[in-house]
Amino acid sequence: MASLWSRVTRRSAVGIGLAALSVGLLPVIAGAGRPADKILVGHYASMTGKEATFGQSTDNGLRLAIDEINAAGGINGKKIEIITYDTKGESAEAGKAVTRLITQDKVVAVIGEVASGLSIAGGAVCQQYQVPMISPSSTNPRVTMGRDFVFRVCFIDPFQGFVVAKFARENLKAASAAILYDQSAPYSKGLRDEFKKNFEKMGGKVVADQAYNAGDQDFSAQLATIRSGSPDVIFVPGYYTEAGNIAIQARKLGITVPLLGGDGWDSEQLAKIGGDAIEGCYYSNHYAPDQPSDEVKAFVEKYKKAFNGQTPDGLAALGYDAGLILADALKRSKSLSGKDLRDAIAATQNFKAVTGTIGIDSNRNATKAAVVVQMKGGKPQFVAKVEPESQPAKK
Repeated sequence: MASLWSRVTRRSAVGIGLAALSVGLLPVIAGAGRPADKILVGHYASMTGKEATFGQSTDNGLRLAIDEINAAGGINGKKIEIITYDTKGESAEAGKAVTRLITQDKVVAVIGEVASGLSIAGGAVCQQYQVPMISPSSTNPRVTMGRDFVFRVCFIDPFQGFVVAKFARENLKAASAAILYDQSAPYSKGLRDEFKKNFEKMGGKVVADQAYNAGDQDFSAQLATIRSGSPDVIFVPGYYTEAGNIAIQARKLGITVPLLGGDGWDSEQLAKIGGDAIEGCYYSNHYAPDQPSDEVKAFVEKYKKAFNGQTPDGLAALGYDAGLILADALKRSKSLSGKDLRDAIAATQNFKAVTGTIGIDSNRNATKAAVVVQMKGGKPQFVAKVEPESQPAKK
């Protein structure tokens, strides 16, 4: 991905930023010294590291949206410019990247991150400098909690946990479930808690609750314990990097029941890692490329044309939606000041996007539906759509 890396890094900013970080950043006024002829927007993402597909897909989707906005005239005649920095999947790097975007590059808003732990770190910086931030896909409730400058365009873990539990009980008729989660990741822990609570509330029984740490390679002990409980399904709310290996090891131990996951599974690498072992498994997601929707169909066609026939995953769709939501708020905002732009984002309602009709609630979270997909032939295929409980189900 050399061409991608060359276009997402501003070499002049890197040298300045590293020098500033080595001696400590001086206090700055966010927004001072911004260019008058363009609108700078920051993006921090895992462009490298073990979850690199997350950052790369998000960046592709975001840039596709901004290219469309600019081609249509931009914002009041000004073009939007995206500056992306790599977090390498590390919380410390996330904080540094966001600090650099705000203090050195003078961005008016920040998009990021995918991993909830990194969004929590970056969001603290945005809140400090009162620069609005929109996370495309961090689902842990803590990301926006107590931070009135931090938003998201994805649903949150309480809803996603409900979706998977409801699907397991109603669609798969599962009476029992086991859980294998990453205790080092806020995302995974949050999903585990919500699935367990909802599954049991719906009359199901959790027969095993096992943990691992990110980077682990051997899951045989946990899977042996799970096997002894004879669950109908196994919920694995981690990232695709571990999910594929867990599926392989489960099958080797003779476990044949479906594995269930969350949106952290959403990567083309899932099938490459898991192979046949991941076939027939399910996960919740923000959209499916084959779901019946005019917005989805148009987006998939545009994305394939822009990125050499590649089918966009959910992270690309959320990056695209985050870009459109921000551009819409920029058009409505009284000014480019942090507070005015924050208020414009907060006022977003009934925005028809690729991943659903988005409204921002009082906690700065998106209210929207979720989908469930099944891995078939190495690709996710649309199975069901689940609306929030407060909304009527759509046919």
